[in-house]
Amino acid sequence: MKSTLPSIKDNFYAVRYHLQVKKRKHLATVCCLVLVFFTNLLNAQNTEKNTEKNTEKNTENNTDYKPFSISAHVKNMHTWHGFVVHPGALFASSLEYNSKNKKFTFGFWGGASFSPVDVNNVNTDENISAYYKELSIYTKYRFSDRFFIEAVTHNNYTGVEERGDKLSYWSYDKTQGYNFVDVNFGYNVTPNTLLYLATIINGGSGDYEVQADGSLKDSWTHYFEINSKIWQNKTESLSLFAGGAWSFITDKTFYTQSAGNIINVGATYNKQLAINKYKIPVDLTLMWNPEQERTVLQVDITLF
Repeated sequence: MKSTLPSIKDNFYAVRYHLQVKKRKHLATVCCLVLVFFTNLLNAQNTEKNTEKNTEKNTENNTDYKPFSISAHVKNMHTWHGFVVHPGALFASSLEYNSKNKKFTFGFWGGASFSPVDVNNVNTDENISAYYKELSIYTKYRFSDRFFIEAVTHNNYTGVEERGDKLSYWSYDKTQGYNFVDVNFGYNVTPNTLLYLATIINGGSGDYEVQADGSLKDSWTHYFEINSKIWQNKTESLSLFAGGAWSFITDKTFYTQSAGNIINVGATYNKQLAINKYKIPVDLTLMWNPEQERTVLQVDITLF
């Protein structure tokens, strides 16, 4: 009768098979661990690279953002809303802050002339030379690419002391005539066409009408302008504009002597002059004031 007990040979092969299976399991486990290790290592390297890229990108973005900017201009004269503010050559500059999202702006604009104008001294009744001097403050908020609101405090203190007045930068005495505030709205109906509405606040700088009893009635003058770019190429453009002023409260306005009128009609030609590696923008503005029958040609050269 054949024995059912396993032989020594069978036991040997069984043990060897068990050891081989166990060895394969250990090898598979080691391979899995090695695979996981290198996978994690590669992921860590990729994460580090992505982090470095994001850091570099954020650094570049932070580097690209410049909150402060300056500009400088040379002009043969200074016009504004149909007015010739100063008839001679002057230097103008600005310093402004812009938020990172480009919605908010706060800045200063100043001008000083190379040549004087004559002002009359109220005490001596003599004409005295005075240089044009202005330092205005402005702020703007852009609700969208099309719509913005801004406020400007105009401080033109040319000849204040020369004519016998006391100089006070923050004085808004309407009879003193050199400080006033306007609030303005702008809307781009198309990328090349701007509608602009300005309102002078509280009768500043002579924006009032003298009543029969001698009292002063604030005009709260409104100025509306349409400005449209009608042609352009890579280095040149041509814009047309027309503006008028009126008041709902008085006949006289800040810009007119009797009633509302068209006061600012003209065209602006812009050209980018290339000098060596630099491009210098030059604006040539032909302006006509129908009420004053005044026509001028203003040249504005942007230095930087």
